[in-house]
Amino acid sequence: MKLLVTGGAGFIGSNFIFYELRKNPDYDIACIDKLTYAGNIKTLERVIAENKIKFFHNDICDREAVYKIFDEFKPDVIINFAAESHVDRYISDPEIFLKTNILGTGVLMDACLKFGIKRYHQVSTDEVYGDLPLDRPDLFFDEHSPIKASSPYSASKASADLLVLAYHRTFKLPVSISRCSNNYGYFHFPEKLIPLMIINALNNKKLPVYGKGLNVRDWLFVEDHCSAIDLIIHDEISDGEIYNVGGHNEMRNIDIVKMICAELNKPESLIEFVPDRKGHDLRYAINPEKITSRLNWKPNTNFKDGLKKTIKWYLDNKSWWEELLERSKL
Repeated sequence: MKLLVTGGAGFIGSNFIFYELRKNPDYDIACIDKLTYAGNIKTLERVIAENKIKFFHNDICDREAVYKIFDEFKPDVIINFAAESHVDRYISDPEIFLKTNILGTGVLMDACLKFGIKRYHQVSTDEVYGDLPLDRPDLFFDEHSPIKASSPYSASKASADLLVLAYHRTFKLPVSISRCSNNYGYFHFPEKLIPLMIINALNNKKLPVYGKGLNVRDWLFVEDHCSAIDLIIHDEISDGEIYNVGGHNEMRNIDIVKMICAELNKPESLIEFVPDRKGHDLRYAINPEKITSRLNWKPNTNFKDGLKKTIKWYLDNKSWWEELLERSKL
């Protein structure tokens, strides 16, 4: 099988490539990545040098380039991880989210129609559902919950989801969508909560926490997410389906930061509460029962173990994130 992974030099995309190389070493894999601030070619350098994957340095919004790649590589399955995703950045530049997350998805859809594919898979987010109140832990989003995006980022991802479903209905394009909860793990860009807190703590810098740190997220180890996507794209009956992929692990931001301090033996006095982000969603929580019952998927990594693995990775791979910090001036 030939897999074309967009955004494969980013956090989840690169982990998915490594997952597939381990699980299906006979597959041909190609990657398209624009290499924005969050894409790091160093992540893939070894597998590119060993000719285990093909790499194309292109923007998915570039129709001519995308068509050329499809014509040359002739993929069977497309997995679209390419997206602008950092929620703080949409406040200063929302237009780039619309271009990449919506128009880029449209270009990929057209390429799939033109060249013929077995499956297009859209990697989405639980944020398309909006948020839930903190005082109702009994409430969860499922695949039938209404779209209620509350930020330019989540609105752009919701728009992309609707576009994918429209191509499926209108053109019978074989598609699937996964909406995941917050991921953490290896190769995570340093501006995100967990890697930022790890790196700042290692450097004895302040640990900035929005508001009082009471916002709740459901956390999923990135390799568990990759295993879910692998199951979906190999399942014929998943054509046209949406799956919520959650970790069954809700945590308050402040509790995660305190766990990182404890694991690194750093004082909680490093924690600094800062003004809350505009439109900061309170709680994300999704019900993954559908993918569990249909595809027999469940997360294998509990949060405590996953966090320890993640911290160890950042301790062992300082050169990877130090270069990113210098390049991005974070």
